[in-house]
Amino acid sequence: MDNFEKNLFDENKNNFNSGYDNINFIMPNFEKPKKKRNRKKTLFSYIAIALIAAIIGGAAGGYLALGRMNIANNNVIPPVLTAQDVNINLTDDVYFAVAVAEKNQKTVVGITTDVVQHYNTFFGPYTEKAQSMGSGFIVNPNGYILTNSHVIGDGKYEKITVSLIDGSTEVGDVLWYDTTLDLAIVKINKAGLPTVELGDSDSLRVGEPVVAIGNPMTLDLERTVTQGIISGLNRSIAFENGTVIEPLIQTDASINAGNSGGPLFNASGQVVGINTAKVNTAEGLGFSIPVNTAKPIIDQIIKTGKLTTLYIGIKGIGVEAYEAALGIDVAADYGVVVIETIANSPATEADLNPGDVITAIDGDKVANMSDLKRNLYEYNDGDIVELTIIRNGKEQKVPMTLKTKPAEY
Repeated sequence: MDNFEKNLFDENKNNFNSGYDNINFIMPNFEKPKKKRNRKKTLFSYIAIALIAAIIGGAAGGYLALGRMNIANNNVIPPVLTAQDVNINLTDDVYFAVAVAEKNQKTVVGITTDVVQHYNTFFGPYTEKAQSMGSGFIVNPNGYILTNSHVIGDGKYEKITVSLIDGSTEVGDVLWYDTTLDLAIVKINKAGLPTVELGDSDSLRVGEPVVAIGNPMTLDLERTVTQGIISGLNRSIAFENGTVIEPLIQTDASINAGNSGGPLFNASGQVVGINTAKVNTAEGLGFSIPVNTAKPIIDQIIKTGKLTTLYIGIKGIGVEAYEAALGIDVAADYGVVVIETIANSPATEADLNPGDVITAIDGDKVANMSDLKRNLYEYNDGDIVELTIIRNGKEQKVPMTLKTKPAEY
């Protein structure tokens, strides 16, 4: 029963094991804090690149509206644009990745996380401060930034530092994170920031071009641009404890340690994914979380300052993990096996019973507890949903009224 107990988890717990042998989050190893480098040269380099791109854009027929020239004074007036202000014309001669980079590089940030690591050594416990580095991108001009949960240490951090395109840094405040989704929202105290344009990840097609922007390995390589294609859709990453991250976008755009939390753009320069993991034993196997997963979360946090978490009130386990742990067959190919229902919860009010297998919510497939949790983010307190369950080998439809998760749950 030991292995079964390890695989069993309830919807209130964030079980996230990064110890999978072949798939790792795209973050660097922890390092001791380093002295900040002089970043003035980076800013000047960026301005120079922007000016050159503006000239090229003008020569190509106005491909990008990057600025205007004051002929009388011979001065260039730098533009103040958000990503939404720049339209990319894919029929023009300029290579699309150039345009995507020019449209979005200002929206990508570096995120440095100060953590305290605890070790058990031969000589006893040992504590060491360290830093990890990842990426993120600005989704609202008032300082809201989307990144990965593991970039901010899954909540186990001492300090979050956000590095902006102009070389300045701001202290980040973590508003929300979820290890099951591997997403987090960080806010900095700064307004008037350039923002990305969010695309529609549901409309992606295998083979279409994409561009990744992030900080691979180190901030010395900040805002590195790589390009590739969508290699696959609806992929999943499974961990030894039964936790599954899905659905994921597979891409061959080069992503490396430090790219975690950075954006994946389509050819129109819209964010379609959040880069999260890669397979270290193969080349060109990177994975991104579809941006549509994050949209309702972003909207709610920006509007209300917090996220209302719903629950149904069960302890459960995925069918595959249940069958593997107990060596028995379940009368369902997928779903969540209800092990226990919580008193006075939506589950008990809907008469769910131990042994029921939840396979869908409002027709959307539920393969495991992670799926169940993801689906709940799309609803509000008091919404009535229809659960599809398997009970005694027969499919049934069960109405359920969702509720906000109690603080003590």
